Amino acid sequence: MDDHVVSVAWSPDSQWLAAACVSGPIQIFYVKDGSKVCRLPGHAFGTTMIGWSPNGKQFASAGQDGTIKYWDMLQCSESHSMDAGAAWVEAIAWGAANGSGPVLASAAGKKLRLWTMDGQLLREYPDHPSTISDVKWRPLREGAKEERLASAAYGQLAFWRAQSNEPVTKLEWKGSLLTIAWSPDGAFVATGNQDSTVHFWFVKSGEDLQMSGYPTKVRELSWDFNSRYLATGGGDQITIWDCSGKGPADTQPIVLKGHQGVLHCLAYQPYGVLLASGGDDGMVGLWNPKKDKKPVGVHALEDAVSEVVWSPDSRSLAVAGHNGEVRLIRVAKGGE
Repeated sequence: MDDHVVSVAWSPDSQWLAAACVSGPIQIFYVKDGSKVCRLPGHAFGTTMIGWSPNGKQFASAGQDGTIKYWDMLQCSESHSMDAGAAWVEAIAWGAANGSGPVLASAAGKKLRLWTMDGQLLREYPDHPSTISDVKWRPLREGAKEERLASAAYGQLAFWRAQSNEPVTKLEWKGSLLTIAWSPDGAFVATGNQDSTVHFWFVKSGEDLQMSGYPTKVRELSWDFNSRYLATGGGDQITIWDCSGKGPADTQPIVLKGHQGVLHCLAYQPYGVLLASGGDDGMVGLWNPKKDKKPVGVHALEDAVSEVVWSPDSRSLAVAGHNGEVRLIRVAKGGE
């Protein structure tokens, strides 16, 4: 790639991989042989995030030009361009929208909007009190009546329905929330924060806990597939909290050491036991925290690691670096 890779996304069938550069261009790879099949211009001033729809029929990007774009992969061209409402699009997130077809949530400045698959504005929510830092859909559980969308801003985590302009609820907490991580079962939600803490909520009751003492602000959060363990960054070591039972209060976390620089990314396998980490030192670590506090595999990039993202089938790990390097790491079946 041309320069710093800021976002990596897999197609739902794990056959295609997309990587976006901070300067704008987006490259699509065919995973089976690593070939470059499509190069998209991305966004003027830079691309911030990319993602495939849950059904794989639409590919979206967000940028520093204040737009969201849909792309036609067959033609390698732009199919729709939408105004996100502010100069910088901070985040996008695809959701299933309860059987009515996938919808895309976008966060730009104080604006939170929903978009249809054909680029039509489905809903614009009331302005947030401050800039929205992240948006994430709750994982759609079997039997769930509707999806919920969480948005983070200074002082609050708000939950929304696709069918209503009014928030379902707001969880208030004085601080700057940076990133959101839902547990796979939707029972918990965690945020990484500017003040070097991790905040944790039981969604049903609204009860909350705080984990503090991190050396830096926390942007790295990842849940294991069974919603028990929450891996957190915020420094040069990985801290893993056991959230079973009454939660992580008054418990000792698992601490994994090995990086020689600040962590930039963490990712548990969607199905499996492995945790991937990437840091400023260029190290990519593969860990099995339940068995060992030492990495079971180590890979090195020439520059800092910006992204580690597992394929939906958990068989491959995409790794990207600040120097534009994109690498694929295959793992054995079962993640061992």
